[in-house]
Amino acid sequence: MVSMKEIARNCGVSVATVSKALSGKKDISKATSDKIRKVAEEMGYMLNASARALKTNRTNNIGVLFVDNMSVGLAHEYFSEILESFRWAAEENGYDITFINNHIGGMSSTYLNHCKYRNFDGVVIISADFKDPQILELVDSDIPLVCIDYNYDNCSSVVSDNTKGLKQLVKYAHSMGHEKIAFIHGEMTDVTKKRLNGFFNACRELDIKVNDDYVIEGKYHDIDDSYVNARKLLALEDKPTCIIFPDDYSLIGTMSRFADEKDDSLQNISVIGYDGIKMARFIGLTTYQQDAKSLGMLACKRLVDAIENPSGIYEHSIVAGHLIEGSSVRKI
Repeated sequence: MVSMKEIARNCGVSVATVSKALSGKKDISKATSDKIRKVAEEMGYMLNASARALKTNRTNNIGVLFVDNMSVGLAHEYFSEILESFRWAAEENGYDITFINNHIGGMSSTYLNHCKYRNFDGVVIISADFKDPQILELVDSDIPLVCIDYNYDNCSSVVSDNTKGLKQLVKYAHSMGHEKIAFIHGEMTDVTKKRLNGFFNACRELDIKVNDDYVIEGKYHDIDDSYVNARKLLALEDKPTCIIFPDDYSLIGTMSRFADEKDDSLQNISVIGYDGIKMARFIGLTTYQQDAKSLGMLACKRLVDAIENPSGIYEHSIVAGHLIEGSSVRKI
């Protein structure tokens, strides 16, 4: 088996430098690190994870908690992009990622027990019921943790600016002449509350009177639900001229459903999505694109800092997205 001493001799550096390069430490130059890694690979060196864990008291493994309340898994482009950017940043820092569940060896467990069983160095919560007792138990533990799109007092968080997102969408619709603006929002989560706050704040600033019938609670990423709610709005005697949907996926699916029925009533009003997924941009929807890539990368940075430089100081970061002006909002 190839040793670090042999790699050091071949590279003309110290064993300590080889150890730093193979462990992903940043206090040596990139050129030196790349050279050592290349030589190690050519020599067939494999870093023993168990030995590394004993030496550093770390496993270099991060737990990812993704509870799929919408039953779409990582087919949801927003979450998949967050996870991909988080995974990339984690690997750049020398960490692997493993999904957390509440079963170990076919037996029921808690999220915290699974984390202890796997000996994770830290945990990122990407999607979950943030008031679930098991989640709260994990957050209250001594495991370094960062949360995406939710704020706890005792861990760092990275959130998308949902309040700003809805305000921008309402203000854009108003700039195009719309005052009868409806909003089909998702389930009453923390994200939804922020979006509602943005919606009502923008309406108040623009002196738009909100019709109670125009604000409907729906479900995220649910075409059937959005279709039914769109039908309700279109059946009103005083119809809205513009509808904001919970997300791009729901809007695109609803549009497709109306097209299948050869019903052009949805085409006669303006529609707006949310998330900024590729398909929405491709077909020209007006939407708000969340910066999922930055969310994932910043969350990883916060977590690695908490693991490697524990200070007990928690940072709460807000990541802004941007409005995409499409052809789905007509000027009136």
